[in-house]
Amino acid sequence: MSGGTNMAQLPGMPSWGQGWLDAYLAQADRGDVVRGDVGRGARWWHHLFDGVATLTEGRLQRLQDRVGRQVDEIGTAFRLPGDSVERRWQSSALPLLIGEDEWQRIAIGVSQRAELMERVLGDIYGPAELVSSGALPAALATGSPHFWRAMIGMPPPGGHRLHIYAVDLARGPDGEWRVLADHTRAPIGAGYALENRLASSRVMGALQTRLNIQRLAAFFAAFREGLAASCRRANPRIGLLTPGRYNPSYAEQAHLARYLGLLLVEGDDLAVRGDELFVRTIEGLKRIDGLWRRIDTRFLDPLAFDNSSRIGVPGLMDVLANGNAVIANLPGAGLAESPAMAAFLPALSRRLLGEELKLPNIATWWCGQQGPCAEMVAQLDELLVTPAFGRELPGLTASGVLAGNLSFEARQELIAAIARRPQDYVGQEVVQLSTMPVVAGGRVVPRPFILRAFAARNAHGNWEVMPGGFARIGEQMDMRATVMGAGAFSADCGVVALGPVEPVSLLPPNVAVRRNPGTLPSRAADNLFWLGRYIERADATVRLVRATLGGTLDADGGASLVPMTLDRLATLLISTGAAKLGGEDEEDDEPEGSIRDLAEMAEAALDGPGLASVRSLFATAHGIAEVIRERLAADVWRLIDMALPKPIIVGQEDAGAMLARAAEVQERCSALAGLAAENMGRTAGWRFHDLGRRIERALSVCRLVRSFATDQATADDLTTLLDLGDSQISYRARYLTGLALVPVRDLVALDPFNPRSIAFQIARIREHLAELPTLRDDGIAEEQVSLVEEIGLIVATTKAEAMSPTGVLALENRLMALSDAIGRRYFLQDAETLRAPGMTLA
Repeated sequence: MSGGTNMAQLPGMPSWGQGWLDAYLAQADRGDVVRGDVGRGARWWHHLFDGVATLTEGRLQRLQDRVGRQVDEIGTAFRLPGDSVERRWQSSALPLLIGEDEWQRIAIGVSQRAELMERVLGDIYGPAELVSSGALPAALATGSPHFWRAMIGMPPPGGHRLHIYAVDLARGPDGEWRVLADHTRAPIGAGYALENRLASSRVMGALQTRLNIQRLAAFFAAFREGLAASCRRANPRIGLLTPGRYNPSYAEQAHLARYLGLLLVEGDDLAVRGDELFVRTIEGLKRIDGLWRRIDTRFLDPLAFDNSSRIGVPGLMDVLANGNAVIANLPGAGLAESPAMAAFLPALSRRLLGEELKLPNIATWWCGQQGPCAEMVAQLDELLVTPAFGRELPGLTASGVLAGNLSFEARQELIAAIARRPQDYVGQEVVQLSTMPVVAGGRVVPRPFILRAFAARNAHGNWEVMPGGFARIGEQMDMRATVMGAGAFSADCGVVALGPVEPVSLLPPNVAVRRNPGTLPSRAADNLFWLGRYIERADATVRLVRATLGGTLDADGGASLVPMTLDRLATLLISTGAAKLGGEDEEDDEPEGSIRDLAEMAEAALDGPGLASVRSLFATAHGIAEVIRERLAADVWRLIDMALPKPIIVGQEDAGAMLARAAEVQERCSALAGLAAENMGRTAGWRFHDLGRRIERALSVCRLVRSFATDQATADDLTTLLDLGDSQISYRARYLTGLALVPVRDLVALDPFNPRSIAFQIARIREHLAELPTLRDDGIAEEQVSLVEEIGLIVATTKAEAMSPTGVLALENRLMALSDAIGRRYFLQDAETLRAPGMTLA
């Protein structure tokens, strides 16, 4: 039934929702989730479809489009290996719904497996009784790339090796849930589950409340409290350790850090001193007590693991060995997630927990044992063959191959490879997946899915399971496997409670009021500073482009600006690196005052490959913003992430069309400036962002004054300067006698009340630096403070009539020296930590 048809509303016909449900049930296989629930008398799918019909007025695609817009608003994205840019997270409009009674059974099984993994890891890195007794082959442990000898005998800080655990579950056609894979190293996806829920909630609103969908906030609160309880200090500082913005799940990590109130840190942000862990901040070294790591163990500490790592923290293992920091999950935990381990988990559960697995594995044969290997080879064509330890093998990808699909030659090569190194191979049964409803082409259709569920330790050390998770959905009706990648998408998973669900907040009911904005790492300050500079630089360049293009348009039959003024505009575009004249080796032999090919130059300044073109500046700003995404409002990120307007035909656009595009870009710059001025809290982060803008604006005005306010300035020069400095109205209101050089200089450069003047920028810079922390305790001003005081004195004592290009250039050089001094004081220049005599480490 088409989502847009109105036949379902005719008298005697079923409602849209009922019509969709009936049509879906007619095509769904017997193992479908909806068929199973409806067959047991569950009504939540009826309520869901009826509610969706009301929300969309019978147009299903409208729901999918709304969810897609919300995903974009939230900024959910991911990367595949090799991607240079992020991909939009594909989220299905319809959630997977699971009844509370069924979910309780799943949750018990997930908690049991998480505890079993903890026990297995504790034994392997502790007394090793499983290996010595023969319950676990030694090769299964030592053969894994995630086994680390450095962890043997090390007691886990906080008492636990695992703090968060994830599991991939498949629902078979018979309704039984089975485990496809365990994730113990650095489980990903909890943030995607949260973002799916946020997108769905914003679209469906009260419908989720009527369906009694259990909320996720309590799970995340429990995880945060569990990490904090494991730390030694009462009010610990906890960070999320990321490999950086090119990691496939960096967007998820940034969202989780913001949601949980964690510091998003990279290896360079951290330093080890005296077997304690610190984060480098603008206030010096600050103690950090816990880390949620998303870095592979191999790269975590170059002194203990891989010495080629450049993203880890040297000495971190010494901190862990002394129990001075908690890390989730402990290095070496990935050992338990190898596919080969699944073959032994049923027996290990009986041995370590005294009970059968409540969530059974898919049948698994490890070829490291002769009997299971022979069984596997005998039924090879019916199995999925995968690497035993998750790494690629010759002719075999990490996700494995279906042996039955191989040619005779490839099959024989695989058998020979298994015979040579049997311990590297695992055979697994091919799983038939259940299906769930998705919207495709305006209709509801069944698609196979896998559910990822999560468990985390709470403040009491017990496992708490997220009520839901996220479903990975196959795009095709191949019910044998689903792998997230190009063409696959996800869906929210909601647990339908038996009764109304109480609203749950991430925060506990009684929270002490505090106005301390928190710790600002030096790297974050650095990026906020340069984000401000690059946005302001793009704004200055686009203003030059608009002035150039506007100056070439005919006005009453003549040029609106004289050639000499246009030539100065072109010179500024070239000197700033936004555009260039001719070839790289071409010399400028044209006489002063000649009109260059301004339209071509303006187009290059807007869209050219130069490092200082508007498009390049925004690309750089985008890269910086990605690194500090957790500190940016959604509106700010959306404006930065939005593609810039492109010419319809490159090289053939007239001046009017380019002016329109330049105006659109300038409006975006103004919107970003407005959001920073009105929406950012007056924290140290805002001060660094505004410092970057103020320094860049002061430098830009210096260049404008040197070009257009010389003693030989014409009326067109002064008009252009006022236009570029947004000062036309102020000048006209103040001076009724027309344009004059000295008043224009004073207004644009020296007037402390003009928000675009040099004097105004210096005053704001002084205010910001006065509010930022100092590392000195002797009362002597730091270098950056001394420099801004010197610059302020020069500006305050300069007379407009005495200003010269040489003097303004000297001021420009002092401003660049000030920028360097701020960087030396507050940012990470090298491996040295920010330290001063007598400074207290907190």
